[in-house]
Parts: sequence; C-alpha cells; structure tokens
Amino acid sequence: MPQETYDVILRGGVLVNQDGVAPRDVGIIGETIAAIGDLSQASAGQVIDCAGLHILPGVIDSQVHFREPGPTHKEDLETGSRAAVLGGVTAVFEMPNTNPLTTTPEALAEKVSRATSRMHCDFAFYVGGTHENARHVAELERLPGAAGIKVFMGSSTGSLLVEDDAGVKEILRHARRRAAFHSEDEYRLNERMNERIPGDPASHPVWRDAETALACTRRLIAIAREQRARIHVLHVSTAEEITFLAAHKDVASVEVTPHHLTLSADEYATLGTKIQMNPPVRDKSHREKIWRGLDQGVVDVLGSDHAPHTLEEKAKAYPDSPSGMTGVQTLVPIMLDHVAAGRLSLQRFVDLTSAGPARLFQIARKGRVAVGYDADLTIVDLKRRETIRDEWIASRCGWTPYHGKEVTGWPVGTFVRGARVMWEGEVLAPSTGKAIRFLEAL
Repeated sequence: MPQETYDVILRGGVLVNQDGVAPRDVGIIGETIAAIGDLSQASAGQVIDCAGLHILPGVIDSQVHFREPGPTHKEDLETGSRAAVLGGVTAVFEMPNTNPLTTTPEALAEKVSRATSRMHCDFAFYVGGTHENARHVAELERLPGAAGIKVFMGSSTGSLLVEDDAGVKEILRHARRRAAFHSEDEYRLNERMNERIPGDPASHPVWRDAETALACTRRLIAIAREQRARIHVLHVSTAEEITFLAAHKDVASVEVTPHHLTLSADEYATLGTKIQMNPPVRDKSHREKIWRGLDQGVVDVLGSDHAPHTLEEKAKAYPDSPSGMTGVQTLVPIMLDHVAAGRLSLQRFVDLTSAGPARLFQIARKGRVAVGYDADLTIVDLKRRETIRDEWIASRCGWTPYHGKEVTGWPVGTFVRGARVMWEGEVLAPSTGKAIRFLEAL
C-alpha cells in the first residue's frame, strides 16, 4: 500500500514515462518521488491540480554556457539557471570555456561553490581537456560536480583547443567516462578563412562547411576506436555526419540542437548574426537529414548549446560578431511545437531530454519518474499557444532568435528535487541547486 500522506501530490495529470503515457498522480516526500498512481484517497500538505497537463521527467539540458566566471555581463550562473527553470529545465551541464578555463580541480571546485544554492536548477560542469591536463583526466572526470571531459577540436568561443590527433589520443587514453567533443577540423577552418565575406553572416556555413565537421568526426571516431573509448559528439549539424555516425553507435553518442532542427540558412537574410553559431545553421537539406537521424534513433540527446552574447556584441559586422545564441529557455517550447506539428512524439522528446542523458552519462536518481528518484518534473500544457518574445527571456542578454514565433506547447511548472521552483511563468522558490551525481563517480 502506498503511504497515505505526502508533502506534495500532483493530481489529475497525464504522466509521460519510460513505461508509457497514462493518467497518474505523483506523490512527493522531501526531495524524492514517493508514489505514482491513483492517489485520490491520499492527503498532502500541498495538492497541485494538474488536470489538462502532462507531467514529464525533469528536462536535462546537457550543453549550456553560463559564462561565469568570466564575461558575466552577458550571463551568470543565477541568470542562466533562472532562464532554465522558466523554460521547464531542471538540470544543466555547463561548459568549460569560461575565464579562467575549467581545466583544474581548483577551477571546478570554484564553479561548484559558486553554483550551490545559487543556481535555480541542478548542475554539473564539464572539465576542459587540454594538452596540459591529459594525463590527469581520469581523476578530473571523477571529481564532485564533473559532467566529464569536454574537448574542442575546432576553435569556438574561448581559448580551449586540442586540434591534433596526438592530443586527442592522449586525452582518450586516460578517459574512463564518456568524453564530449566539439568536432570541427581546425586545420580546415584555418585554410578556409578567406571564404568568410565581411558583413555577410550567410558565408559562415560556407567557411565552416560540412566537410569541416565530417573530416573531424572521422578522425575522432578512428581515435576513439583505437583507444577503446566512449565519445559524445556535440551539436551534430550535417547530413553526412548523421550517416557516418549511424555506423559507429557502439563508440559514439550523438547530440543535436533545437536550432539545427528548426532554423535554416534561409534565415540569415532576416536574422543575420543572431543565428551565427559554431557549427553553423545550414541549408534545409542538412536539417531534414538531422530529423531523419532523430527519427531513426541515431540521435541520443538534445542540448540547447545556450551561448549568450549581448545584442551590441552580435551587432558587430561579420566575422567580428561572436557565435552563439540563447537556447536553454526555449528548448522545451520549440520542441513541443515540433511535437504539436507531428514531427516528434512526446515520448521521444522525453527520451531525448531525460532518459537519454541519464542513460548516456549514468546520472544518479534522475531521468525518469520512479519511486526513490529525485522529484525533478517538467509540467507542460501541450495545447497552450504562446508567442515567444524577447521580454520573456530571463538570460542577462535578453533576446532570442525565436522572438515573435508562435508555438503550441508550453512549460507550466518546474520541480527540482521536490521544490516547485517555477509555476505559470514565475520563479517561486529560493535557489537550491545542487551538483548532479554520476554513477561512475560516486
């Protein structure tokens, strides 16, 4: 018999979980899920009416850049995590290209300290893999709060770069957890610099062409096989990589982003540098093949690659304009709009944003709604129509490339370890974010 008294009951909603979609109540005690099913006879300190709403396992965004420490004029851990919970995201993996870089135990501990009880969602931080720390990655990746090792094979924002095969080989020789890679070939990027047309951001995907990504991913897979290592290829943006990676799923997992699934090169004409990203937003043929890879199960997870810059910085003439856009707050509504359009099932969305990250990264007590797991929940209204606007964006930079876009499907509530941190567009609870724990580092 389930316990009859809970701290919180979510009543009358439709639960979407690994075992299907059905009307089920959720009972919470403290930070933990205590019961699932018909709790109509049970009592609670707080009963939340979820009639007409869907309850999802908490959405995990496994790629964000929150800029702290460093250029906090455009984002910090508090503002970035506020945007996350307003968008229905309960946990994030944050990237190491901050200033100073997250490449040492001390830098990681400093980030964890800054984030604890200041971030609104739970968190983990990637440690940047470098030539200098390669021999130590097995220790670094097991430190408290570490999401694993992240390597930039092509230069992006910041100065982390391991472009050579020998450097990548040395990192993977020592890695024990799944290592994440920004896969663009630095040598080809340098050779093709003259493809950039000043003032024309539409030349960005010409410079950083599909071959730049594919060539690097081919090299990466060969090294991973040689070193018998597990790798995670971030923000896959090309048709060719989807085809290639489908044949290498034993060693490589695949992330795609909402912007590569939603935007196309046609929009450089209207949005300009606002959609300038690394790797770039490309023409529709690549977008369609990424969707095909998602439909066929080649894609494992979604990450927003939230990477804010101020509008003033973005207004610089290309190529002096920085690459990056906001994304953590819009991940859920943009993808639910694809669900509403029939492009994606709701269960596949859950697989990409909670079950998938938990499976790949061996996250402890997250990724599904189950008794004994953290009470991380994303509550959505699949029928609600809203227009995304810059004014809604909580990121310090205050804009989104989706300004003016009408979507169907909206995040209504966010629970992080039993605390209702967001409801109906308001942040309700004090920030209580904690470091995510991983089975391979317990």
